[in-house]
Amino acid sequence: MDEDFRLRIFTEPQQGASYDDLLRVARTAEECGYDAFFRSDHYLRMGDVSGLPGPTDAWVTLAGLARETSRLRLGTLMSAATFRLPGPLAVSVAQVDQMSGGRVELGLGSGWYEQEHTAYGIPFPPLRERFGLYAEQLEIVTGLWTTPEGSTFEYSGEHYRISDSPALPKPVQRPRPPVLVGGTGRRRTPALAARFADEFNLPFVDQDTAVAQFERVDAACAERGRNPADMVRSVALVLCVGRNEAELARRAEAIGRDVDELRANGLAGTPAEVVDRIGNWRARTGITRLYLQVLDLSDLDHLELVASEVAGALD
Repeated sequence: MDEDFRLRIFTEPQQGASYDDLLRVARTAEECGYDAFFRSDHYLRMGDVSGLPGPTDAWVTLAGLARETSRLRLGTLMSAATFRLPGPLAVSVAQVDQMSGGRVELGLGSGWYEQEHTAYGIPFPPLRERFGLYAEQLEIVTGLWTTPEGSTFEYSGEHYRISDSPALPKPVQRPRPPVLVGGTGRRRTPALAARFADEFNLPFVDQDTAVAQFERVDAACAERGRNPADMVRSVALVLCVGRNEAELARRAEAIGRDVDELRANGLAGTPAEVVDRIGNWRARTGITRLYLQVLDLSDLDHLELVASEVAGALD
């Protein structure tokens, strides 16, 4: 596989997974040579699933995995700004970065799933306010990390005030861990990405949508005098690969999806089909990272198949 292109495993534990389930997936991903293990940051199931045994916290999970893996990058797609205050979030992520030896990445979003907020007593303000919280959190978290040791950090915004902060602890990665921004917002999202993001991610979109949004991000970078080539482009797509049609159908059924729909909208088919599909995505959109959404966390053979017969065939 092209050494500049990365395949990453992306999990959705709110659909039903314990920490031990996630640890098995992460260890398998590391053994198989994947670049990273990412997880969603949600507290409530989506759709017609039980969600048992119940949600796990994203950064508690990643702290555990930081000590039980040795090479994988670890991160979130995406942590919600509504879930945490920016100062404690900066502390948590910096600590997990230390615990992992410098392998953490922070994906941060505005938060969107109202029901999980209601279910766990988390305030859910209107979108305009959520986006304001989000923008200020990006500024504060990155500011705390990059403040020189011995100096203090100050911030006065509409939503947060910070005074005389020692801006500690520092992450291992300097000047800071990579920050991911994503989404299809046409104006504010590309502008925030241009200011703060090392990587721009698009989840579950078609190629036309991806091309148009990446162009907006490039334009926002250029407007700030930033080289658009410095921004990593990535997408997340659901994964369903089978050695033959029977295996493919079995895996699709296990995640409650239709094979034809998955072929149209995700990464589905035989290994050869998926290699071609990834090649098309790369040629059309310029992505250099691909997050493989793995929904059946008990099927470790799925990860091994993709590692051996897809990753190894990518140019």
